[in-house]
Amino acid sequence: MSPLLLALDFGGTKHAAALVQLDAIQAGTRPSATRPSATAQWQAYQRALSPSNANAEVDLAIMRSLIQSLLNGAQPDAIGVSFGGPVDFTTGTVRLSHHVPGWENLPLKQLLETEWGVPVSVDNDANVAALGEHRFGAGRETNSLMYITVSTGVGGGWILNNQPWRGAAGMAGEIGHTVVDPQGPLCLCGKRGCVERLASGPYMVQQLRDRLQQEPDRGEILRSLVLDQTALTAQHISQAAAQGDALAQEVLQQAAEALGTGIGNAANLINPQCFILGGGVTKAGEQWWQGVRQSARQTALPEVNFAILPAELGEDAPLWGAIALAQPLISPSAQ
Repeated sequence: MSPLLLALDFGGTKHAAALVQLDAIQAGTRPSATRPSATAQWQAYQRALSPSNANAEVDLAIMRSLIQSLLNGAQPDAIGVSFGGPVDFTTGTVRLSHHVPGWENLPLKQLLETEWGVPVSVDNDANVAALGEHRFGAGRETNSLMYITVSTGVGGGWILNNQPWRGAAGMAGEIGHTVVDPQGPLCLCGKRGCVERLASGPYMVQQLRDRLQQEPDRGEILRSLVLDQTALTAQHISQAAAQGDALAQEVLQQAAEALGTGIGNAANLINPQCFILGGGVTKAGEQWWQGVRQSARQTALPEVNFAILPAELGEDAPLWGAIALAQPLISPSAQ
């Protein structure tokens, strides 16, 4: 029987696990652009939300329950893991989670190998998603790319010469903390004008709330969409911008320009073939995409060519990347 690969995705608020057999991957099976079609190609698939007061122990208990439900008594041959936070890839140790306490310096690779008796590979979620999009998604025809997730935060992962590039200490890809406006607003990291501070969903919402208070005569369309400003989301901003709300358009454009500037600088520095963008903010609509592409093109040198593409794998990119992490762990004789 073909070896069984187990993929795990530890997120900040939700967790997922999936199974696929190696021969399906070797035969070239890949997920389609929509999640229902992608999940249909998993042998088994489970997802669960994490409670708001979760810690590492709770997250591990949730994942164990997902794994047991998936395996139903079967034994995986290798496990790939995507984790939503900094990871020491060489040891498989989680450095910390930015959202959940208790993960500090937790040896996740060692823990899972002890529990399941099979080889395990663990990496940061952005690196793993980059691997997934390169192997199975929008970047499968390229040998160099940067995957960028634009959601609650802004993070990235590199594929160079068909291999993940993590940097000397595993911190490569932190495009969210590239400074694009040194005089800009203060970011949580302590610097001013970071891409994340200007382009992430929560910060866009914060900026627009502030402007609605400062400019009471503007944002009529947005105000009609959301009567309670505490319920404002990035999706509301996109919807109002699409309907012609000038204030929403300004905030959306500023976010797009900040991200595009970061991308253009990264293009000048590394010169990849493409940038693949995923995450909730990328659903903001065509105006946002045009702003990102225009700003990136204006920032990059004329001789530096690259494409900016939407991710194909959606929420499952880290899971498919985890499968790509697990596959090399299978012995050649088993393949």
